[in-house]
Amino acid sequence: MARDKSNYSCRDCGGNSPRWLGKCPHCGAWNTLDEVAAEPAAGAGKNRFQALARGLNAAQPVITLSEIDAAEVAHLPTGQEELDRVLGGGIVAGGVVLIGGDPGIGKSTLLLQALDALSQQIKVLYVTGEESGAQVALRARRLGLSGAQVRVLAEIQLENIIATLAAEQPAFCVIDSIQTVYSDQLSSAPGSVAQVRECAAQLTRVAKTSGCALVLVGHVTKEGALAGPRVLEHIVDTVLYFEGDTHSSFRLVRAIKNRFGAVNEIGVFAMTERGLKGVSNPSAIFLSTHGEPVPGTCVLVTLEGTRPLLVEIQALVDSGGPSPRRLSVGLDRDRLAMLLAVLHRHAGVSCMDQDVFVNAVGGVRIGEPAADLAVLLAIQGSLRGKALPRGFIAFGEVGLAGEVRPAPRGQERLKEAAKLGFSIAVVPKANAPKKPIEGLTIHAVERIEQAIEVVRGL
Repeated sequence: MARDKSNYSCRDCGGNSPRWLGKCPHCGAWNTLDEVAAEPAAGAGKNRFQALARGLNAAQPVITLSEIDAAEVAHLPTGQEELDRVLGGGIVAGGVVLIGGDPGIGKSTLLLQALDALSQQIKVLYVTGEESGAQVALRARRLGLSGAQVRVLAEIQLENIIATLAAEQPAFCVIDSIQTVYSDQLSSAPGSVAQVRECAAQLTRVAKTSGCALVLVGHVTKEGALAGPRVLEHIVDTVLYFEGDTHSSFRLVRAIKNRFGAVNEIGVFAMTERGLKGVSNPSAIFLSTHGEPVPGTCVLVTLEGTRPLLVEIQALVDSGGPSPRRLSVGLDRDRLAMLLAVLHRHAGVSCMDQDVFVNAVGGVRIGEPAADLAVLLAIQGSLRGKALPRGFIAFGEVGLAGEVRPAPRGQERLKEAAKLGFSIAVVPKANAPKKPIEGLTIHAVERIEQAIEVVRGL
């Protein structure tokens, strides 16, 4: 028998190649080409598929930008305050949200809770492709949800799902998950690059034309990225990632992309027997409870979206061997190596023969450079064996020349620290407030050596 024709598709960009290559010719990624069945060049099925796409995307006349009647997008709260914060205020009619995370981290649980709360206001539909209706009902019972008005469909065929959406006409729909959905018009298996890309595109068109808010649940790879082509992240309006260790009771939901709200916004949840509950004061879980100040710790005021958070940075400097290690959890390891060089060059503090370990408490990941100053002060405290005073906070970016650069929205950071009872702050000079903040003593510095001298004098 003749072998079926196949080609190779990139799991990152979705580009096709007639033969396997180590490097994708479209995006340059290595070892990302997977074999998929070649799609037919023409046929009634494909023509019907294209006709559906044209019907859902009817051509619009050209219009001048200034003549378009634009209004603020209305958000409908989901009943979960932390989820609403990440979404920018709630769900949007016709908006498409892609949410990903490790297996068992709580994606389906959170969405089922949101569905049950929204069902009191609007018509909702839960499409499950990984579980049966009975399994979804069992989870709802465990969470204490009534589910009296939550419609459930156990289906993985795209055409049946679209037909159900047209018949039920829900205002909010969850597809759990997009990797299980397949279309009869494509010959490749469910979960393949072609199926994920086309099914997501068709569901997005249906959401835009019908005004139904849609949530797509996506699987993640070993590296933590969403499985499937990266084009999946481009066609949706919002991309959310679940973060946190599955062995911890806390979960973080971060907005990587949001057309209707702030990006990099995070929501903090606690996993309980009754599902995920929002944490009203997330700074409390990122601060360790020491009876007395401990050497090697420094509290950082970081900014996640619109929310200032207080996170404890811990550093441990220990005697190393001929090849000292530099390890960090929640912080960029390459930036840690750079900061150690700046500390040696400009402040005279050497760690070249020491192992250096840095950790952000609570499992939070800090990407902003404003953490530099707190990291260096924690390392310096661990090396000297002297703890920073109680109620001490710091933030600021440190450059290669040893200068301490300002952090954005410094006033909000300082006010958040003062509200939580912190009394001493070392900040960049440009972030020093014009008016004193009650209960907070502020030391403004311009260089890293000045910050070290200030700390030694406390």
